[in-house]
Amino acid sequence: MAKICDYEGSSYCTEFWEGQGREYEDLAERIALRKLLPPAGACLLDIGAGFGRLADLYDGYQQVVLLDYSKSMLRQAQDRLGREGRYIYIAADLYVLPFIDSLFDTTVTVRVLHHVQNIPAALQEVQRVLKRGGVHVLEYANKRHLKAILRYLLGRQKWNPFAPEPYEFVELNYDFHPAWMEARLREAGFAIGRELAVSSLRLPLLKCLISPRPLAALDGLLQGPTACLKLAPSVFVRAEAEKEGAQVESRGFFRCPSCHRTDLIETEEALTCRGCGRGWAIDDGIYDFKEPITP
Repeated sequence: MAKICDYEGSSYCTEFWEGQGREYEDLAERIALRKLLPPAGACLLDIGAGFGRLADLYDGYQQVVLLDYSKSMLRQAQDRLGREGRYIYIAADLYVLPFIDSLFDTTVTVRVLHHVQNIPAALQEVQRVLKRGGVHVLEYANKRHLKAILRYLLGRQKWNPFAPEPYEFVELNYDFHPAWMEARLREAGFAIGRELAVSSLRLPLLKCLISPRPLAALDGLLQGPTACLKLAPSVFVRAEAEKEGAQVESRGFFRCPSCHRTDLIETEEALTCRGCGRGWAIDDGIYDFKEPITP
């Protein structure tokens, strides 16, 4: 079974985003998402949503599901976005998404795949829960970015950025070769559409000399024209789910992670599967699919 990177109890929001001067990266990623996201739809799933950093970009969707393995991160999202309305908070394993087939119009994974040990399994699950023709907007850390290539050619790093296999630089932190990632997407049943090169200006000197907003605006101008070079540290991709046969109308919402039955009974405290009898807690507005309640 693949390991899962768990941010439970971490100060990711305050230390990584607010404490380390990453406003430029946040703005550049938002520019990319606005270019690739379908503007509206019935239901969107943000996998690895964390504290809901990007939730304001989903205003055109009737229902937004924020999924993360960390309940503490989802609590932060609740505090930011509220416990009522169109947001649904799910603590779950991305390898076993607790949703029926073909439920979502759009799925998003930003700053997630670099923590994923089994990319093929994760992509297959994402494809399963997307409608036919549904859009998956993903971001991955690029192994063959310009800085890595220069360091390798100058003999300042041992690992080869041109080798196709993923590179794990610390535990559960991966960089991916673009050709390798594109092959995995096609194998999982995705057609690859528009790609963008993001955070190309992620250099300490530039970040010191230029304020975040104009730097991000310049990044936005470069994202499309430089995408074919695949030299940016971050690559955004818009992929479309290809599915054979006629589109089946989705009925229901949740699917039992244990037996995959879709007839679950919901009370204020839990979801209970009619098939296997396992229960899944509802903890103050968060559906917790990480561990079942023993029947």
